[in-house]
Amino acid sequence: MVRLAVIILTKNEENNIEDCIQSASFADEIVIIDSGSTDATQAKAEALGARFVVHPMGDDGFAGQRNFALTQTEAEWVFFLDADERILSETSFEIRNVINEDRNVVYRIKRMNILFGKLMRHGAHAPDWCIRLFPRKEVCWKGKVHEHPEFKLTCLDLKGCMHHYTYKDWGRYFYKLGQYTDMMADKMHQRGKKADLVDLILRPSYAFIRAYFFKLGFLDGELGFIFSVLHGYYTFMKYLKLRYIYSSKELIK
Repeated sequence: MVRLAVIILTKNEENNIEDCIQSASFADEIVIIDSGSTDATQAKAEALGARFVVHPMGDDGFAGQRNFALTQTEAEWVFFLDADERILSETSFEIRNVINEDRNVVYRIKRMNILFGKLMRHGAHAPDWCIRLFPRKEVCWKGKVHEHPEFKLTCLDLKGCMHHYTYKDWGRYFYKLGQYTDMMADKMHQRGKKADLVDLILRPSYAFIRAYFFKLGFLDGELGFIFSVLHGYYTFMKYLKLRYIYSSKELIK
């Protein structure tokens, strides 16, 4: 029988981990790769039968965590699930069916983003497609942040979807925004990119216009406007941090 392991990366996810694991209960194995939780994440995960592995985040970031995770199971198929995501029950049946077919392909799944309890259908947080279901030995992850899988197989789409409960409070939103802009600035710096005043003015403005008008963020009402503005702010911050990476180096000289 073909086996499926659902892999979940965590750090201090005590508020999410139980619902996440329960949505993946159809899997043969659930493996938690934890980068140093200090809350009740481990106790709650193990109480639901998940296997909990502690692995500190290295210089290779999230891609390194996912590649390490692939060594922690012998299941033929893996599904990567974030702690704030939920697989819908009808989708779980579809996943089990494609696993049983055991075709040498990878699968994308549609992710519906829910912010502050609202399903976002447009703008910067419109539904997106994520490549998450693979034959375990056929994929390798790349990228410190916004990591992506590399593979040589055909990619197909699942009909079902999953829900992504991205943010429930503003403190966590701005904490994550700080993390992601730090990592994105570092990634751009490693690629040799620089930022000048024009980038700080034009790029955030375009990011807002694209999210609110071109991607129809205005159809999501008040939150559509708020998160279009914040998408511009995210863009501003990552280029600001990139600019000051170079400024700091020049000051040291």
